[in-house]
Amino acid sequence: MSEKNETTFSSVTPDEIEKAKVKYQHDQYSNEEFATLAKLYSESFRDVKEGELVKGKIVRIQDDNVIVDIGFKSEGVIPKSEFSPEEELKVGQTVEVVLQSIEDNDGNLVLSKQRADFLRVWEKVIKAYNTGEILRGKIVKRIKGGMVVDLMGLESFLPGSQIDVKPIRDFDAFVGQEMDFKVVKVNEPNENVVVSHKVLIEEEMADQRMAILKGLEKGQILEGTVKAITDFGVFVDLGGVDGLIHITDLSWGRINHPNEVVKLDEVIKVVVTEFDEEKKRISLSLKKLLPHPWENIEEKFKIGDKVSGRVVSLTEYGAFIEIEKGIEGLIHNSEMSWTQHIKHPSQVVSMGQMVEAVILSLDKDEKKISLGIKQLEPDPWQTLLQKYPVNSRHTGIARNLTNFGVFVELEPGVDGLIHISDLSWTKKIRHPGEVVKKNEKIDLIVLNVDVEQRKISLGHKQITENPWPNFEKIYSVGKLTTGRVVRIIEKGLIAELPEKVDGFVPTTQLTTRKIKNIAPHFPIDSELPLKVIEFDKDSKKIVLSALAALKEKSEDEIQNYIDTFKLEKETVASIKNSETGAIDPSDFQIFEDSTEEAKTENK
Repeated sequence: MSEKNETTFSSVTPDEIEKAKVKYQHDQYSNEEFATLAKLYSESFRDVKEGELVKGKIVRIQDDNVIVDIGFKSEGVIPKSEFSPEEELKVGQTVEVVLQSIEDNDGNLVLSKQRADFLRVWEKVIKAYNTGEILRGKIVKRIKGGMVVDLMGLESFLPGSQIDVKPIRDFDAFVGQEMDFKVVKVNEPNENVVVSHKVLIEEEMADQRMAILKGLEKGQILEGTVKAITDFGVFVDLGGVDGLIHITDLSWGRINHPNEVVKLDEVIKVVVTEFDEEKKRISLSLKKLLPHPWENIEEKFKIGDKVSGRVVSLTEYGAFIEIEKGIEGLIHNSEMSWTQHIKHPSQVVSMGQMVEAVILSLDKDEKKISLGIKQLEPDPWQTLLQKYPVNSRHTGIARNLTNFGVFVELEPGVDGLIHISDLSWTKKIRHPGEVVKKNEKIDLIVLNVDVEQRKISLGHKQITENPWPNFEKIYSVGKLTTGRVVRIIEKGLIAELPEKVDGFVPTTQLTTRKIKNIAPHFPIDSELPLKVIEFDKDSKKIVLSALAALKEKSEDEIQNYIDTFKLEKETVASIKNSETGAIDPSDFQIFEDSTEEAKTENK
């Protein structure tokens, strides 16, 4: 309070006041004497500040107000509501009040009983805060972030984190409970108080915690209560100190979440696996109290046994199946189907699916079990030779085209390969798409069945007789013929002969002039006069020459050839005088590239 708000009033006795009145009324004193008396009267005043706690007497009770005399020139009024309903009010009773204001708008003295009660409690709270005294209180309601506690009539705040050392799952269950509290924070300007029950529990548990930590050792078996469950593990209260069971130490088998094994507040036995004394970190295990599932496994499972389990993991190379808690086996992709090529296990199984399988191998030391599901059915390859004997004719569906050939489905799950070299007797096929499209039917003959390697070799050209023995007569060296340009290659062109067979015409056999690019001169589908200069039935090769054929033509026909194919620098004489020698093998190599590349890829 400032000096200007401080006010004094008389605490002189009634007899002295009466005496002063009499002397004044009867004019028994002179002005000088009365001034002396006034000075004496003034000196009997004591200083009291607004907001100070004072004592007064109840002088009367009027309706809902209690009139209190605190010895001031006027009496103070206090509403009845500020007194406890259980309190019996009597005239002459002494009460403690707070002087809130010397006068209100009506000139009345303003007193407060409630404020006086608050100050008495506030003093006790401040004392408890300074001394660490424990106070009893009652939790009256829940609010955001915690609870409200009635502390001797004073509302204080109890944060949710300060209720207990354990995580609170039901705050409403604490409403109405009485318990001990410690004042942990006081805001005097705002008259706010923060209390804690947790610190009292921690203090009680400190000795217990120290005893546990002091006696803790690796391998020790303890009993605790599940305090919290997270994605990565379980926190266990060991009686004042917490330990962690990592998710991998909860069970020998795979689990997705710790709540599959334990529940909150469950009492469990655990074994200490690690203890960091400096960081006070305790690692626990639940599964190590259980027998290892691989012990005596050879008594439970044998090679050839049929087992069932749940798919717990999918990898690029196969699926892991849990056939018992802590015991998993691998079904490799290659063990999923006798006939299909499985690139990923998801083609056959899915996560969580229950499947049956056969044990193929078991290694106790490495803790590995190999499983197979195709073994649940007979191996169809053992009967394929009977169903698809060599040289038998069938119709299949082209399912996959590659650079080296086409995979043909003979029946669901049974595929064979037609190599690119087995698509045509007469054409140099660069890609299977030149002969057949995907999902089209194609006639074929079985060339070979390799049961061990699981391969069926098929042929398409073999459905017709090999025409090359006949070509040997038709296209013997020196025979004249014609050809249609079907493809330009690096060192010449491919021409289709009348029997629908392809022949090779080197660039050196088209003109005597050197031409880097013959494509503009010899367009596709143009007709050429040709003469066979080489024939090889075994390698199915026919080499032809336009120059050799022209030498037997008239000059007009030669000139027409020059003009037609725009060989401006070429002359009739040069063609007539040209010599047709042996063909450089490198010139013919390009003609074989597509087949050779395909063979290489297939290998």
